[in-house]
Amino acid sequence: MMSTERKNIILKGGREHNLQNIDLSIPRDQFVVVTGLSGSGKSTLAFDTIYAEGQRRYVESLSAYARQFLGQMKKPEVDYIEGLSPAISIDQKTTKVNPRSTVGTITEIYDYLRLLFARIGIPHCPKCGREISHQTIGQITESIIEEGEGTKIHVMAPVVKDRKGEHKDILEDFRKKGFVRVRVDGEIRGLDEDIELGKNFRHNIELVVDRLVIREGIDFQRRLSDSVETACNFAEGLVTVMFNKRDDEGNESTYEKTYSEDFACTNCGISFQELTPRMFSFNAPQGACPECNGIGTKMEMDPDLIVPNKNLSLNDGAVVPWSKSTKKENYYYQMLKAVADHFGFSMDTPFKDLTEEQQHIILYGSNEKGAFAFKRRNRS
Repeated sequence: MMSTERKNIILKGGREHNLQNIDLSIPRDQFVVVTGLSGSGKSTLAFDTIYAEGQRRYVESLSAYARQFLGQMKKPEVDYIEGLSPAISIDQKTTKVNPRSTVGTITEIYDYLRLLFARIGIPHCPKCGREISHQTIGQITESIIEEGEGTKIHVMAPVVKDRKGEHKDILEDFRKKGFVRVRVDGEIRGLDEDIELGKNFRHNIELVVDRLVIREGIDFQRRLSDSVETACNFAEGLVTVMFNKRDDEGNESTYEKTYSEDFACTNCGISFQELTPRMFSFNAPQGACPECNGIGTKMEMDPDLIVPNKNLSLNDGAVVPWSKSTKKENYYYQMLKAVADHFGFSMDTPFKDLTEEQQHIILYGSNEKGAFAFKRRNRS
């Protein structure tokens, strides 16, 4: 059983600065607060004695070559300290008010932790809990065919993922190799088009390797396998497949799956990308929570504050943020008018008399696309 001394930091004869030959026992692995009057020696005890001695011992344990790059701290005035570990300290100064700033980021320990998890972490399936293993081209092909005969698919290679630039050289290389389609930021476009991308914006580019309809037969299986292998060669082992399936009632559904030669759960058919430090960063899109974007708090709007008087119509200023935008040449007014025309409701109808669906469209928008042309006076 662990002794009492090992569970505590034992300090005897502390005389640094204004400490008066104190003896102290501080419990380890607990949150300890040092309080007292101004000038009583709180900072001297915490920073100039305990932290200084822990840091000094850590530096002395390094090689002579490593020590020459680190500042050597002098030994504090103390007779004896036991139970110390390598220590970190955070300066008592005002930092910028940033919700992304934590103890881990300030001390830079967070960077090492992200690297540690990315290099030695073992991913497990979130559904069945099994360890993630590699997938072969054959296993990926079989998993795609299992989606059902008659399903339309796009086999794509995710070549550019969330990177800034115009990427003209990549698109030109695709053209030279005989490909005809790419998906740029979620939109499938022909390579015969003049594709202009903003240099300072992040983009996603996926090469459309093949378009197929799942069916039985060895010939189809061979073609699908060749397409999957081609996509994996372009995207370093990754392939994205977009499925378009029609049910018995004629309803279509579109969904995507990402397969990987690197990590995949063969039991659940879920594929994952290889672990990278960015996946463990709340400051990167790959690792941030999709709900709060890594900040830790989520902003939501209150419909009762957006539309406090539901007896008013849109033309009367029912939506408070747009209540001063009722001039017909105003951008927001024209956008709202286009939405009303597209979904078939009047701008003069009181907000309370609109259907729940129409109210939801006004407040939250719709996935359905509609035409909108902004017109100014004497020009459009």
